[in-house]
Amino acid sequence: MYIIEKSLKLSENVYEIWVNAPHVTRNAKAGQFVIIRTDEKGERIPLTISCISGDLVRIIFMAVGKTTHALAAIPAGGSISDIAGPLGTPSEIKQYGTCVLVGGGVGIASTPVIAKALKEAGNRVIGILGARNANFLILEDEMAEICDELLIATDDGSKGHHGFAADLLKKKIDEEQVNAVWIIGPTIMMKVTSNATRDKGIKTFVSLNPIMVDGTGMCGSCRCVVGGKTKFACVDGPEFDAHEVDFDNLMQRQRYYMEHEKEALSTWQEHQCTCGRHE
Repeated sequence: MYIIEKSLKLSENVYEIWVNAPHVTRNAKAGQFVIIRTDEKGERIPLTISCISGDLVRIIFMAVGKTTHALAAIPAGGSISDIAGPLGTPSEIKQYGTCVLVGGGVGIASTPVIAKALKEAGNRVIGILGARNANFLILEDEMAEICDELLIATDDGSKGHHGFAADLLKKKIDEEQVNAVWIIGPTIMMKVTSNATRDKGIKTFVSLNPIMVDGTGMCGSCRCVVGGKTKFACVDGPEFDAHEVDFDNLMQRQRYYMEHEKEALSTWQEHQCTCGRHE
């Protein structure tokens, strides 16, 4: 069992937990992820490593399905049955020059660890955070501390630029030379935002979040099409060249089990009500 040392609610349906998992923290690098199970009968879900502090690994997630709701319900001092990792190929960290990290929604969770690694490699790092509104912005202060410059965009204009993160990325590319870009967020956001760098030929990475089961390349559930070839996000990624990803194929595969996911969540919530634990 692995103890959740801290558990916080960051915004609506977005939670932060710190899990005591020294086997993960000893070897974790920027861009990698873990797979967790809340209990021995639970499903395996992949979650990105957001930060490492001593023996603690920070995971930030949105409660959307049965397992993430169950994970959010575990208080500090509680435990999960399994945490496997670090998994996946780390981010391609080196000295590029000027790097821009674009985080959208809960995808912002992945940006601090990458930003820190890029800074340590000698890069100028610009952060762009986008959210539906100011209440959904997370890790703003942390990113402001790491980055040389931080820009904010909200869909409703409640904070920063009134519009999308892609708008700020386009503006920044027009203002100065940008050598590499990371975009992490909802699939449609990554697809649209990566178009801002396509014509300029700027090296652009996206972190894909397909359906995943074992996380070690055996099951093939996380297969995606990159450069016309089948890749496994769990071992070949999760980061890939944004301009080679078939986003339409990815979005189609992500919808395969939506009805099953809704049914599982409904059953879990009914059980919580029966047990008197529904919140």
